Amino acid sequence: MTEVIFYAKPGCQGNARQVRVLQASGHEVVVRDLLTEAWTAERLLGFFGDRPASEWFNRSAVRVKSGEIVPESLDAAEAMALLLADPALIRRPLMQAAGERHAGWEPEHVARWIGLGGEMSPGREGCAAVTRDVVEAAAGETCRQVPLAD
Repeated sequence: MTEVIFYAKPGCQGNARQVRVLQASGHEVVVRDLLTEAWTAERLLGFFGDRPASEWFNRSAVRVKSGEIVPESLDAAEAMALLLADPALIRRPLMQAAGERHAGWEPEHVARWIGLGGEMSPGREGCAAVTRDVVEAAAGETCRQVPLAD
C-alpha cells in the first residue's frame, strides 16, 4: 500500500472515480483541493516533469474548450501564469506518491508507478458522465484530507 496525495477538483466525478480505483488497489488516498491549494510555479513544475507546457492544461476546462486559451500557442511562462491565476486550468489529478509527482490520469503509467489492482476499470482522464450511481458512489467517499508539507 502506498499513500497517494491526490489533488482533485471538488465535485469532479472523474476524480472521485480515480480515487475509488486507487483505494480498490489498496492505496491510502489523501485528497486535497486543487483549486484552493497555494500553488507556486516551482511546486507545479514538479508535477509536470519534462512535459511541454501545452500538456499542463485540463482539456476539459471551459476556457480551453471554448478556444479562449489555446495551450499550444503558449510558452512555459505564459502557461504557468495562467495556471497560477486559474487553477481550474491545471491538468488533473496531480498525484504525489513514492517520492514522485505526476499530472494526469494515465492508468498504464499509474500501474507501473504505484500499482493498480484489477478490481475496477481504471477509466480514462477527463470528466465522467454524471449518473445516479456515480453520484451515489462519490457521496460515499471516505477519503481523509490533511495538509501536505513541502
